[in-house]
Amino acid sequence: MAKKAKSREPGVTRDPVRTQERILAAALAEFADGGLAGARVDRIARRAGVNKRMLYHYFGGKQELFRRLVSQKVTERFKQRESHGDDVTTSLPLNFLHNCHDADWVRLLAWESLQTANDQVVLEPERSRMTARNQNRLRQQQLKGKLKAEWPVEWLHLAMVSLSLFPVAMPQITRLITGRTFSDPQFQREYADFLKKMAATLGPSPAGSK
Repeated sequence: MAKKAKSREPGVTRDPVRTQERILAAALAEFADGGLAGARVDRIARRAGVNKRMLYHYFGGKQELFRRLVSQKVTERFKQRESHGDDVTTSLPLNFLHNCHDADWVRLLAWESLQTANDQVVLEPERSRMTARNQNRLRQQQLKGKLKAEWPVEWLHLAMVSLSLFPVAMPQITRLITGRTFSDPQFQREYADFLKKMAATLGPSPAGSK
């Protein structure tokens, strides 16, 4: 009598790449809800439609899953920023809109801030290198005369990140101030337009102006 074939979890053994993508997407939603400390492997597995054994097989556990997710997202967002070009009147509003459409990642960053001890973050060397590359691009813009050279690059970078991140990271404050939330399409359009106009002021003043 022929042996009964073992049942296989749909989409897991046949397509391991797709399975890992589902797990990472589920992990992003779970970490966005409660950070690394509040996330639970069983809930991530349930969201992804896999069992915990399969999650451990691919990622080894919650800590490694978090590292893989952060690495993926940091690289993804860095490539997005690079694709925007060097013109801050374009890149600043686009960064804001990307944050609006990637709110789970912004919430994960907020949780990371609350739950991180001694100011050390996951994959800090890798993230520091990408930060340095972003700042170097701003410095090159200063050398080309497209941004005010008298402003320290680190302050300029911090201000630009804050402007694009804050409405998504602090939606309750945004609502209290403006009466709207970042998810409102009209708010997104108007704030992106505001950021474009504000970014234009970062360039050198016209000759003869005070």
